[in-house]
Amino acid sequence: MKINRDMVTRAGLKLLNEIGLEQLTLRRLGVELNVQAATIYWHFKSKEELLDEMATTVLAEGAANLLPRRNSADWKVWASTYGDGLRKTLMAYRDGARMVSGTRLTTTEPLKATETICARMVASGFTVRGAVVVLSTIYNYTLSFVMEEQAVFPTPGERSPLYSIEARNARLDPAIFPHHRQASSILFDRYDRRYKEGLELILRGAEYEISRDRT
Repeated sequence: MKINRDMVTRAGLKLLNEIGLEQLTLRRLGVELNVQAATIYWHFKSKEELLDEMATTVLAEGAANLLPRRNSADWKVWASTYGDGLRKTLMAYRDGARMVSGTRLTTTEPLKATETICARMVASGFTVRGAVVVLSTIYNYTLSFVMEEQAVFPTPGERSPLYSIEARNARLDPAIFPHHRQASSILFDRYDRRYKEGLELILRGAEYEISRDRT
């Protein structure tokens, strides 16, 4: 069977969903594609190189999620859509955030959407540096948030037994850790709500900075 780089990348993403990031190896990919391991190594010299390509593919194909439907939307809509869209893109794959973290883009295709968002924010009064700081803060927040979310729910809707709220609270003496017990359901459940709350804090800070710069 003759394979190409894109076929290996797609097989890698499929396998990622099935077995997770830790178990994904080039040799396992060879088995999946029914080819010798040497054939996989011809296209990718290491797992890291494969992950770079997989992450680039995921981010490029998820770029449409990052842009609001209306070009006339204000900068806060552009920035919040970027965050929401990035989270959606990462959540589309098992261990998606961990897979993307630390990788390097193999093409500039995923940058087109963020170039557009940055331009919109500059047009709204941000300096380039200010826009970059806001967007990179949203990126880092979203990446780390989804890493935690996917650790708790490796499969959407299926909580890992390692993150049982009941078991956690059973270990916390209510006389010593009353706030930690209340925090359990906030930290390890209803991630949609907490993500939006955290994103709103970032946007409020950005709004304050831009209003201060204008005075």
